[in-house]
Amino acid sequence: MSERNPEPRRSARPFGRWPRQALMLVTDRKQCAPRPLAQVVGDAIEGGVNLVQLREKDLPAGELLQLARQLRGVCGARALLLVNDRVDVALLSGADGVHLGESGLPVGAVRQMLPASMRVGRSVHGVNAARQAELDGADYVLAGTIFASASHRDVVPAGIELLRNVTARLSIPVLAIGGIDEENADECLRAGAAGVAVISALMRAEDPRRAAERLAPIPEEGECG
Repeated sequence: MSERNPEPRRSARPFGRWPRQALMLVTDRKQCAPRPLAQVVGDAIEGGVNLVQLREKDLPAGELLQLARQLRGVCGARALLLVNDRVDVALLSGADGVHLGESGLPVGAVRQMLPASMRVGRSVHGVNAARQAELDGADYVLAGTIFASASHRDVVPAGIELLRNVTARLSIPVLAIGGIDEENADECLRAGAAGVAVISALMRAEDPRRAAERLAPIPEEGECG
């Protein structure tokens, strides 16, 4: 993938290290079983993943916290760790931020709960929701579903046009999600995305490291923020 989209906006909040081009792994431990999730995540990071979103909605809070702490160690300084929806788990695990569903907690309220250094992201499925997320203080958005997705077979893909429309109207990073693989990742970047988020293409890969290498951005010396 080649460099395309904007750096995160500058604000009073210190963003820390945010990749100039993002390759986000969204976890689903059931897709990579029987391999341990931490092993797959570690291999994917070795291949170029620089953002990890822990999304295991069926886990009890205590087990999710234990897993988050484990992945915090796996990520180290190599990748940022974001926890899906669970602000409490994100705080207790020392994660780098929280990712909210489109119908999840209000971005503004969560922003006020978190330390200034932690990021807040939002999933969006349309331009209006994306613009509102930015106005509410989101640091980035995931826009989708762009292509047909094995993880959401019942969802009609919005297509690359959604990505073009969202990126044209936002100043914060927009990541594409939904059916992303090595064949279409560059198309998302050409549409203005700051990166891509992937589930099945990495979780189900026999060799997550090599799969990530085929998706990963060109290595750069610097990072945003």
